[in-house]
Amino acid sequence: DLANQRLLDLSHATEVVLDEADKMLDLGFLADIEKIFSKVPAVRHTQLFSATMPGPIVALARRFMSNPIHMRANDPDEGLTQANIKHLVYRAHSLDKDEVIARILQAEGREKAVIFTRTKRAAQKLVDELGDRGFNAAAVHGDMSQEARERSMAAFKAGKKDVLIATDVAARGIDVNDVTHVINHTIPDDEKTYLHRAGRTGRAGRTGIAVTFVDWDDVHKWALINRALEFGQPEPTETYSSSPHLYTDLNIAEGTKGRLVTAPKAVAPKQVEKKSEGQDAESTRGPRRRRRGGSSSAEGAAPANDGAPRGEGGAGTHDGAGKEHHDGNAAPRRRRRRRSGGSSGTPSAPVA
Repeated sequence: DLANQRLLDLSHATEVVLDEADKMLDLGFLADIEKIFSKVPAVRHTQLFSATMPGPIVALARRFMSNPIHMRANDPDEGLTQANIKHLVYRAHSLDKDEVIARILQAEGREKAVIFTRTKRAAQKLVDELGDRGFNAAAVHGDMSQEARERSMAAFKAGKKDVLIATDVAARGIDVNDVTHVINHTIPDDEKTYLHRAGRTGRAGRTGIAVTFVDWDDVHKWALINRALEFGQPEPTETYSSSPHLYTDLNIAEGTKGRLVTAPKAVAPKQVEKKSEGQDAESTRGPRRRRRGGSSSAEGAAPANDGAPRGEGGAGTHDGAGKEHHDGNAAPRRRRRRRSGGSSGTPSAPVA
């Protein structure tokens, strides 16, 4: 953006570093990256960093590199580190996930939690839902500005927010030691992404819990991850918010519901205000209809009192039965002449 505004000159840059290269090259940023490479010298030192580097991305990255060297850094105790994390896999219904997550967030010993979603829209929707339930949740996704993402991350690290909902790209680089729970709202596409998500907990020698929800349509993805990571759980456990094993697996107190006790206090006044406004509107409209009905009946009854003047004006009068019939038919005609502005030229007698 700065280069397009001619506020930045890249013609003398000799070092190019692309962080999270796998996602940057795979999620629609390739055109922008090619523009940046076209503005820097052809002879340069290019470095690509990523936690996961699939084969197709490596082949794509070599387009911008000559004589590349692939370096990989592994922890020799990587398997032991993963043993510090308890992995739980549930086959949950999409309409019940929010309730299950709200109950997991009330588990004993839960400190900070990171929830991963597949899309930006799902992340924002979950933030709004958890906020309505009384939780201090923050979001980090691509639809937010850089400043807003930094504020959310700062609030999460400082403890002002204890729940962070993020997408894979926005959550890269989360390094918080006191994350006790990681929840996969949707199952990742491969085992490397799964390990990257689960690695946000159990850091600095601490223990952690990784909970993954598998939709009915994504069971095959879990089968691949299970086979690659050798979890020994080919079939996820069917789980609902009322399932007893959910409480025992995650140490949730019995009787816990998906809404904090203090949550309704912030929502109730608005609902009461809206309800009272609706009642006031109905009460205002109700009498108005009744007044209209009363005026029409009064107009209909008026000709019975001014029968004599109408007789003088040439309307004609007959016996009692004929007069009642005549006045009943004359009342609607008189009302129509008043509305259209017509007049017979004879002033009508005042209505009592």
